[in-house]
Amino acid sequence: MERARFDRVEVERVSLAYGPTRALAGVSATFTAGTVSTLEGPNGAGKSSLLNVLATLARPNAGVVRYGALELPDDRVAIRPAIGLVAHEALVYPDLSARESLELYARWYRIDAPRAAVERVIEAYALGTFVDKPARVLSRGQLQRVALARATVHEPTLLLFDEPTTGLDHASTERVAVAIDEAKKRGCIVVVVTHDRPLAERVADRRVFIARGKVERVEVIARPKEVSE
Repeated sequence: MERARFDRVEVERVSLAYGPTRALAGVSATFTAGTVSTLEGPNGAGKSSLLNVLATLARPNAGVVRYGALELPDDRVAIRPAIGLVAHEALVYPDLSARESLELYARWYRIDAPRAAVERVIEAYALGTFVDKPARVLSRGQLQRVALARATVHEPTLLLFDEPTTGLDHASTERVAVAIDEAKKRGCIVVVVTHDRPLAERVADRRVFIARGKVERVEVIARPKEVSE
């Protein structure tokens, strides 16, 4: 299935409130292809709220969100299939195996060659030893690998992570970091909400610090360019 492609996402003066609680207060930011941006700040700063707006899961009370030439809310149906989300939960059915969940998502996304796409992510995230076990018996680290596979099986343009390393051991955290690096190399727009400072320092090209629903500052990280042999 042909899906939307875009090289940037622009958030312009976006505000979001949940009842009397103001989560975002006029946030503006730009996220570009082949770049990893982390969203950092204290609890309640608005990081996950901004991620939910980018994921089209929350509708702003004011402001504009553009995905290339597309814009919310008018183009939401076209935009959503281009997004991958790794949330706190794996977002898979507990009684389905990892393989069955991936096949289900591949059908939902109307991938042209669903079996090949599923096998690709099974290999990419080394799911082979547990891919046919029900999700309810998997460890936190194994579920996170399934979540990575689910979020990338359709090769999204925009890949979003919400605290992806919470509760993970070192090996599983390293796998998440590698997945973020690989997504960047593929030209994805990558946005990561995290309190994990070592992860941010390792993967981020831009560190966006949020406080009280506003962008407080942005740090651009100068990274050496890879030299091709």
